[in-house]
Amino acid sequence: MPLITPELLTRFDVPGPRYTSYPTADRFGDAFHESDLLAALAQRRAERAEQPLSLYVHIPFCEALCYYCACNKIITRHHEKAQPYLQLLAREVELCVQHLGAGQQVSQLHFGGGSPTFLSDEELRSLMATLRRHFSFAPQGEYSIEIDPRTVDEGRLKALSDMGFNRISFGVQDFDPEVQKAVHRVQPAESVFALMAAARRLGFTSINVDLIYGLPKQTPESFARTLAQMRELRPERIALYAYAHLPERFKPQRRINAEELPGAANKVGMLAAALQSFEDAGYDYIGMDHFALPDDPLAIAKRQGKLHRNFQGYSTQPDCDLVGLGVSAISKVGAVYSQNAKTLEEYQAPLDAGHLPVVRGLTASADDLLRRAVIMAIMCQGRVRFADIEAAHGISFASYFAAELERLRAMQGDGLVQVLPDAIQVTDMGWFFVRGVAMVFDTYVQSARARFSKIL
Repeated sequence: MPLITPELLTRFDVPGPRYTSYPTADRFGDAFHESDLLAALAQRRAERAEQPLSLYVHIPFCEALCYYCACNKIITRHHEKAQPYLQLLAREVELCVQHLGAGQQVSQLHFGGGSPTFLSDEELRSLMATLRRHFSFAPQGEYSIEIDPRTVDEGRLKALSDMGFNRISFGVQDFDPEVQKAVHRVQPAESVFALMAAARRLGFTSINVDLIYGLPKQTPESFARTLAQMRELRPERIALYAYAHLPERFKPQRRINAEELPGAANKVGMLAAALQSFEDAGYDYIGMDHFALPDDPLAIAKRQGKLHRNFQGYSTQPDCDLVGLGVSAISKVGAVYSQNAKTLEEYQAPLDAGHLPVVRGLTASADDLLRRAVIMAIMCQGRVRFADIEAAHGISFASYFAAELERLRAMQGDGLVQVLPDAIQVTDMGWFFVRGVAMVFDTYVQSARARFSKIL
């Protein structure tokens, strides 16, 4: 495992985007209108209707507040609020399909939140039926849902399987009881182990577990115990995120005692320990957040150079169009990004008037699309072949990116990248700082760093 020195940490642990998109969502503007999205949907219908589509559905409701959370959510125990929301979702689907065309094939579906399992089984069945009426679901598609372990049992897992979900993601974050209390998310490890066993009996093809390092009261010793439990649990995929403490942006985080947060050295120590632990357990390091067992499709895609990245993180799906449904959901259709309204009231008003609830977005320029290709190659393959970029975008890489290559040569001296005559290669050390490598090609990030979390 490469050694990260304190000096290297100090220089490169700076704020930066996660690059689930480029340009990043902070660049979206309110000069973008519904008509821009409608034009993109119509263009897809005319030019790419045969290409598979990805769907994301945002369910914002949670019964309890997790203090670390930066998601768009509505905290409520009133489950009757779900039904009006499902009616709005159905209306949004109908409006989208009017412009997109009915029956387009979906190869990837993801329910996120919030807590999608806030919905009852009957409500989830109704929502899936709505989607199936308007879209054609590929037999071998990836259909996933995020699960709060506190809201399900084996019976609910079977219901999800019967609905067509074949992948699930458990939000664990940490198994240590004191850490769980500090972030207001208490869930005994025994219940997660029992649910995992049930999910395997039911035949889910891939199970993901989310972990977070850098939480209050976490120590390298306590996190080592969580890592040992993860090795025993052995999910097909693990998503490991760094906690970003931004209480000025995310109100729930104000309930966290900043004095209880681990320092930078302990955070990077926990990251290094996790990387070593999962490597020893036989996981492939997919990149930045993700680990997968070697026979999981995500690991296979990484080995084959077919990995992609979207708003849900790393993906096996080609760079397909994404339609986001629900409050705050983001769509990517061709060169267009759009985002829905973030509150229920702002989401409902345009739908009641027969319009899509778009409030902001962006149409990527030719330079944006070029840089997106480079950044995604760095984030997904850790390698940029100049000839591939030149052929796709009609530029001379060395001339167009002369300044960027100079900056990378400085990183080469630190052992993060290799600048070759025909390519850029991220090193094993560089994977720790892959966001920092990608940032070299981001024309917007210098003026917006304060909006992002640190890269470690």
